[in-house]
Amino acid sequence: MATLAVNGGGGAAAATHTKAYLEGKAVKETRLLISELCRQFYTLGWVSGTGGSITVKVHDDSIPKPQQLILMSPSGVQKERMEPEDLYVLSGNGTMLSSPSPKPYPHKPPKCSDCAPLFMKAYEKRDAGAVIHSHGIESCLVTMINPMSKEFRITHMEMIKGIKGHGYYDELVVPIIENMAYENELTDSLAKAIDAYPKATAVLVRNHGIYVWGDSWINAKTQRCIVLDIEGITTPISFVSEVLSPYARDNVGKHLSVTYDTAETQDDIKLLRSQVEDDLKQGVAGAVPIPPRDAGKEEVIAALVANVDAMIKADRKITALKQLQGHIWRTGFESNELEGEVFDDVPEALEKWHSLGTKVYIYSSGSRLAQRLIFGNSNYGDLRKYLSGFFDTAVGNKRETRSYVEITNSLGVDKPSEILFVTDVYQEATAAKAAGLEVVISIRPGNGPLPENHGFKTINSFAEI
Repeated sequence: MATLAVNGGGGAAAATHTKAYLEGKAVKETRLLISELCRQFYTLGWVSGTGGSITVKVHDDSIPKPQQLILMSPSGVQKERMEPEDLYVLSGNGTMLSSPSPKPYPHKPPKCSDCAPLFMKAYEKRDAGAVIHSHGIESCLVTMINPMSKEFRITHMEMIKGIKGHGYYDELVVPIIENMAYENELTDSLAKAIDAYPKATAVLVRNHGIYVWGDSWINAKTQRCIVLDIEGITTPISFVSEVLSPYARDNVGKHLSVTYDTAETQDDIKLLRSQVEDDLKQGVAGAVPIPPRDAGKEEVIAALVANVDAMIKADRKITALKQLQGHIWRTGFESNELEGEVFDDVPEALEKWHSLGTKVYIYSSGSRLAQRLIFGNSNYGDLRKYLSGFFDTAVGNKRETRSYVEITNSLGVDKPSEILFVTDVYQEATAAKAAGLEVVISIRPGNGPLPENHGFKTINSFAEI
């Protein structure tokens, strides 16, 4: 095995170029790991013969990730017979530091993987810790379903949850690039795909295979999320209390009268009837009986208006009210009577997180329809392209721990602590923390007071996240 100790440079990077480091424990363990993974991938059918390749960075907490050494499998070696000494060692910038010694016939002269330039793009553009190139038959077949498609999309598939930041209901999008005669000719198109799809953790090559990367070999083999409330976090509380709520209250009668016979409104009325029946049993103030439908449209609407008015004044976070409000607000947004409002720091933060591949979700007591309306018609334009999903009270009350457990299960993260929840309400923060989420409390103009010594980190702007 030929080892080149490179002099020059300084600091942590130079330390990794010494012969002692190149032959040290961390490099040896990574060599063993890659040869073991190659055998496993061969058994799985992910690599076959000399096809496919893998590269892993030598993890060392004392070395900044961009400067960590890179180990790559060679070209022309049967993957199931890969030995630790067969691997190449490169510096963080791709300079060759160590290469394997030649083996006798019938082995070919050693050569670093033809995938090296593509691997380096994933390291440079995604700060990856490992990259795998597979020729698995499944990755070829999905590119052949539609020969003209430039991407593969899939949703409602259980194993999507294994890809960081994705849940069962999310859509996974993987770009497809066209194959070329030689592997290194794919470098530019792979780089362009990585730039064009900032959330992607893989690129498919038509009729060829797939390149997939992650923070470590575990993440590359399988593959943090932010969950935001709206009121007092992305949007001033005054927008809800002084704009949205009065609009819904002032237009509820008109909306019900115009849409009374539609299936959507009848479903809204059914939910309200059920809620009012419970309220009457519990003696909730402001609840009045709703006549049966055959009592006449005007009488039913009058009772509904009275109940909705009481619910809005009490600021109740209940699905029956929020669903109806969402439908009323939709009319307002469509007629340009309403425009969503977000704080000035929100668009920039959403765009930044999106470019970094961080999934952002909304969890609000307002209906999912209302959430989409606010962000789709905001004072900064349509911001929905930066959001990966919406949760409302259908997932549970925001002050109950089980609601955050359900969200965690839906997002498919390995641990609840991989989710950051941003709220302005102490009780919600406590519930989310009990479910294992990381929590920060938003301090915005108009937000309510917090208990002394509440124990949570606070922020005044998304720039602090």
